Amino acid sequence: MRYSAFSIFLNGLSGGRAWKPAWREPQPKTFYDVVIVGGGGHGLATAYYLAKEFGIRNIAVLEKNYIGSGNVGRNTTIIRSNYLLPGNNPFYEFSLKLWEGLEQDFNFNSMVSQRGVLNLCHSDSQRDAYMRRGNAMRLHGVDAELLDREQVMRMLPFLNFDNARFPIQGGLIQRRGGTVRHDAVAWGYARGADRFGVDIIQDCEVTAIRRQSGEVIGVETSKGFISCGKLALAAAGNSSLLAAMADIKLPLESHVLQGFVSEGLKPFLDCVVTFGAGHFYVSQSDKGGLVFGGDLDGYNSYAQRGNLATVEHVIEAGKALIPALSRVRVLRSWGGIVDMSMDGSPIIDRTHINNLYLNAGWCYGGFKATPASGFCFAHLIARNEPHALARAMSLDRFKRGYLIDEKGLGAQPNLH
Repeated sequence: MRYSAFSIFLNGLSGGRAWKPAWREPQPKTFYDVVIVGGGGHGLATAYYLAKEFGIRNIAVLEKNYIGSGNVGRNTTIIRSNYLLPGNNPFYEFSLKLWEGLEQDFNFNSMVSQRGVLNLCHSDSQRDAYMRRGNAMRLHGVDAELLDREQVMRMLPFLNFDNARFPIQGGLIQRRGGTVRHDAVAWGYARGADRFGVDIIQDCEVTAIRRQSGEVIGVETSKGFISCGKLALAAAGNSSLLAAMADIKLPLESHVLQGFVSEGLKPFLDCVVTFGAGHFYVSQSDKGGLVFGGDLDGYNSYAQRGNLATVEHVIEAGKALIPALSRVRVLRSWGGIVDMSMDGSPIIDRTHINNLYLNAGWCYGGFKATPASGFCFAHLIARNEPHALARAMSLDRFKRGYLIDEKGLGAQPNLH
């Protein structure tokens, strides 16, 4: 069923009884051309583009829980392409362009809101760094605008401009950046993939990878053995565990990243704001709640929950930026398992096992990269060669020394 105003009207006449499930609940077949492990945004987007763009339809997406239970439903919904380095900038700009046409593409309201992303600067050196980043963005054809203190003050007068330690001197804004409804992204891609015949199999945990003569022949799952021609791993923070089933050790660490939402407030924040003197970012949802986050919890974990010390740390940074937050109640928090790579950038590549493919290491950038990640991973699986925009994201770059270190912090995953 195609969604439209007319279909809403017609179903209203029948009391909504004619609506069908957004995707099927199939039993797994014995063989698939491609099995994708991970029913999050990246796995579902890969299946969708494999079917839509590359004509491969005999695909299964295996999710150990329910669709949207992982990081795609546990983030702060920000999309942007304000990156500095050549390995990142064109890739994330491609992703942002896909976001801009996504709702029309898969006929689902994912609530794309290009409200702008503003990075605040608090020192002369930080302003110079933002000027360099903005120039790099403009050279790649990406929108960027450097704002002075007065321009930021007119936009957001409630910020603490005269903080003795962190005075606000200006900021770099990308007006095409913004937010997207994270759950709707998972649902939209799942519905779109299902429409092309992809089997989305929930509550199906992979317990082992079976190999023969140097190639993967299938996976053992909680629903039995499933054979495949190609196996693609897109399991975010669990990537290392899955790769270990094929005797591969990845240059990744799994960390908890918390997100928060406040009680509903009257609209006052019409863009995404990041605190340049501390790791804090905030936007206001359509329901009025403030959605915000900050640093990793600082220890390795596979648990989808965080610690109270990080809660305090993030909220302190928020209050330093917006003093009025001291009167706002936090309703809930959540944790996502993020796979932090050694240089802070992702991996989209084949492994040394011919028919085993890897999509991992997204650090903080996973959600905003969802469309481009799915498209480029699908290109790799279908054609056995990397997409031009993802060529720098190879697994062997750590061995060759061609790192994509956006922050310049070296080989320490928890700092990226």
